[in-house]
Amino acid sequence: MELKSILEVLLFTSQKPLSPNELRDVLSRAADEEGAEEHVKALKKTPVEDIVGALLGLAQEHEAAARTYRLVCVAGAWQFVTQPEFAPWLRTFLGVKSRPARLSQPALETLAIIAYRQPITRAEIEQIRGVAVDGVMGTLKERHLVVEAGRAEVIGKPMQFATGPAFLEYFGLAGLDALPSADELRRIPVQRPDSLLTVDNHLTTAPAEPTQPELPVEIVDPSVTDGASAAVESTEPAAGTSDAEIESQPDPAPAVEPEPPAAG
Repeated sequence: MELKSILEVLLFTSQKPLSPNELRDVLSRAADEEGAEEHVKALKKTPVEDIVGALLGLAQEHEAAARTYRLVCVAGAWQFVTQPEFAPWLRTFLGVKSRPARLSQPALETLAIIAYRQPITRAEIEQIRGVAVDGVMGTLKERHLVVEAGRAEVIGKPMQFATGPAFLEYFGLAGLDALPSADELRRIPVQRPDSLLTVDNHLTTAPAEPTQPELPVEIVDPSVTDGASAAVESTEPAAGTSDAEIESQPDPAPAVEPEPPAAG
C-alpha cells in the first residue's frame, strides 16, 4: 500500500490539520498495535522527509485533477480545503451569516512590517510607519496575529514582537518562507537607539524639549557722534519665532519728522 494513500485517508478523516510529525506518530503507533501486519510494521520508522515528499506529491495530484477540494499546508500542518469559488454555497449550507472582521489598513501595514522585519520593537515599527501604533498593536495581539518574542539586547531591553501561528492561518501560508518578496521594505534603514525611547506605557516616544525664543538684539547706532550711545531695537524677528508670534507683535512706531519752519 502506498504511503500517499495512507496519508490521504488520515487527512480526509481528521477533524483538524496534521503536521508531518503527527502523521509519523500515527504510523508508529499503528505498527506497535498487537497483531499488526508486516506492511504496517514496515512504516514504523518512516522518515519525516519521506512523509513531506508524499504530501507534496499528493497535493500536486489533487491540483492536477481540478477537484472541488485541494490539499494545502497551513502553518506547518496539512489539511484538505475546498476551492474558494465554492464559498457562497458553503456559507449558505453551513449557516455562516457574517464574515470574520477584516483588518484595517493601518493594522495590515503594521503587520506587514512585523512579518518582514521580525523580531522588531515597537519603537522600530513607529520609526518605519511614522505614527504611534499602540491601538493597532493591541488589536493584533488580541487576535494572536502578533506575539511577544523576547527583549532586545539594547539599553532598556524593550520588548520585541513577531508573528504567531494565527498569522499563517489567517493568510493561508505554510510558513514565513511563503511570504511574497518585499525587497523594498527590507532595505528601509532602521537605527536602533542606544537608550529606550519609551518613557511611559502610554507614551511611545520621549517628547521633544521646547525651544526658547531668542530675545531681541540691541544694536548700537554708529551714526550717533555726540557721545551718547543710542540703542535701537532690531525689528527683525528673533530666530525660532513662530508665524503667529510675528503677526501678534506691534508695528514699530513711525519716526517723527520735524515740522518745517513757518514762513515769515
